[in-house]
Amino acid sequence: MKNLRTPFSPIRFKNETLYLLDQRKLPGQEKWLPCRGSRAVWHAIREMVVRGAPAIGITAGYGLYLGIRSFRGTREGFLAKLDKEARYLDSSRPTARNLAYALERIIRKVRRCSGGQAEQLKKIVREEALQIHEDDIVLCRKIGSFGSKLFKKRDSILTHCNAGGLATSGYGTALAVFYALQEKKIPFSVFVDETRPLLQGARLTAWELTKSKIPCRLICDNMAASVMRAGKIDGVVVGADRIAMNGDTANKIGTYGVAVLAKVHGIPFYVAAPSTTFDLQAKTGSDIPIEERPSHEVSHVQGKLMAPKTVKTFNPAFDVTPYAYIRGFITEAGVLKPPFAKSFRKIKLLLKNK
Repeated sequence: MKNLRTPFSPIRFKNETLYLLDQRKLPGQEKWLPCRGSRAVWHAIREMVVRGAPAIGITAGYGLYLGIRSFRGTREGFLAKLDKEARYLDSSRPTARNLAYALERIIRKVRRCSGGQAEQLKKIVREEALQIHEDDIVLCRKIGSFGSKLFKKRDSILTHCNAGGLATSGYGTALAVFYALQEKKIPFSVFVDETRPLLQGARLTAWELTKSKIPCRLICDNMAASVMRAGKIDGVVVGADRIAMNGDTANKIGTYGVAVLAKVHGIPFYVAAPSTTFDLQAKTGSDIPIEERPSHEVSHVQGKLMAPKTVKTFNPAFDVTPYAYIRGFITEAGVLKPPFAKSFRKIKLLLKNK
């Protein structure tokens, strides 16, 4: 696993310290933030030092370990502490499914060790956090391999927000498709939505693709319709933060609008995500919690006030794209197409075996 290529690695764990590439500083500065406790990890997730559903899940796994590594006491006390730390970390951001998935997976692994005491259980938490990190590398490579088969030479693909190496273990979900196409030496190009209000497309996706020498053009969010109408887009690939079992998908705000435009213009719209982003408990998109973020993210751009001081804002971080607008889901189990009630059986099987 460790020999697999990862264009960008935003998460490092070394010497009992978690290091996160501070994505708030990109593209101007590449700065690493050390986290030595669960409180620091909570703030890093909440304040978007790290973002992207898979990356948040990986980070939470390490955060759980950092929260219990100094515990001294009984097995019962350890389990109580573990549950408390998991609830705390889970409260950092509500929408990304991978966050809860990683915490739940570690707790299940610990509780299966019926005779272990605190020191042994700590090792299990650490090992499982490392395994979640390594598993994501493999999952993303598979997503890239399956997704690259959907496109042909000289296709032009639109993506929204950032679902690249920065949002995962280093290879990406939506951008994994692009990296796989590049490795196959298939010529293609990318249109990148800027993704207001925090400009993850302009700051992060464009940065990744430029550094990787993948041909890309940055456009404002409100240009997508015109570019599609001009016949310049052959397909759309985006990531996901949580997927309901009917196929409704939560992703960065603006994704729904892109999906509607793609449908109107007859352009295939794909969601790239690992099984860990699917929520077995969410029947439809109405079951997905949508995070609202601070008003200054809308009224300010890179710290500069761009609106009247007294204006009120509305800042949902995500929207839900109905399943009817989605051509298919690119996963490690293959490309899942409608009817999703049938094709999602592969995902349910994968999750039940973890």
